[in-house]
Amino acid sequence: MAAADQVPVGSGFHAKSTAAEVVAGIDLSGKAAIVTGGYSGIGLETVRALASAGAEVTVPARRVDVAQGALAGIAGVSVAAMDLSDAGSVRKFAADYVAARPKLHLLINNAGIMACPLARVGPGWESQFGTNHLGHMALYEGVLPSLRAAGGARVVALSSTGHIISGVQWDDPNYETRPYEKWEAYGQSKSSNALFALGVDLRERGNGIRGFSVHPGGIFTNLQRHLKDEEMVVLGWKNADGTVPDAVKALFKTPEQGASTTVWAATSPKLAGKGGVYCENCDIARAATADSKRWEHARAWISDDAGATRLWALSEGLLQSA
Repeated sequence: MAAADQVPVGSGFHAKSTAAEVVAGIDLSGKAAIVTGGYSGIGLETVRALASAGAEVTVPARRVDVAQGALAGIAGVSVAAMDLSDAGSVRKFAADYVAARPKLHLLINNAGIMACPLARVGPGWESQFGTNHLGHMALYEGVLPSLRAAGGARVVALSSTGHIISGVQWDDPNYETRPYEKWEAYGQSKSSNALFALGVDLRERGNGIRGFSVHPGGIFTNLQRHLKDEEMVVLGWKNADGTVPDAVKALFKTPEQGASTTVWAATSPKLAGKGGVYCENCDIARAATADSKRWEHARAWISDDAGATRLWALSEGLLQSA
């Protein structure tokens, strides 16, 4: 894959389209989907949209009771226990899923954490890299037999414009020898999500599996739970009095709008025969140029086949220790 592949296809949708609008007319009857983080924020809206189109959706959750409460009343949705930060838990969920459902058509890696204090998960992984990337890669590897058996499947990984902050810190991805910087770590994890999707596509397109990464847009959800109001003021997301600036209101999306690019990447016929690309605003994003704003387009390092292959090897080595 290369920057030349980052060319919009003219989806007919736009930045403020909703997931319901994107999935209108799409029939997912008989299709199976997994959505991580599918019981709050844009994950919940993703589940609603896929289920409304007829998909049977499984939501793995660390807090099963909370997930069941949030998803109550949505037909075709089930909840199962899984903790993304615990590779053993992920592997158990995946094994149980494959045993019960031999075919999986959509894997939506939606869950994530952002800009949190330094914490370690698994055998010592930095928590954002470990949860956002490695946990999802373990899940993918566990359900790969069902994805292959589907005869056409899509894997959608939620990246973000956070990828612009930092590529993969190859020499020390887990901050073992250098000072921790929470935003750099977040950026690394989002670049990793995009490179993971590219890696899926490179490895499995011959088996009918296509990978996509998406930027959902700016949305106020519990993803910001680690940020104090003062920090959001510095970022320009809030005014000093706690209100939201008009410019941010115009740019940010509702959760229903924020789920739309995920659902588009998972279901759009316009993406048939395509894969490995980064999407935003319900279309394939353009490759970044010198004129790109800081919150748009795909930077070159997430469209790099060699980088995707290198990350795959690094990640497999790390997962072997968990």
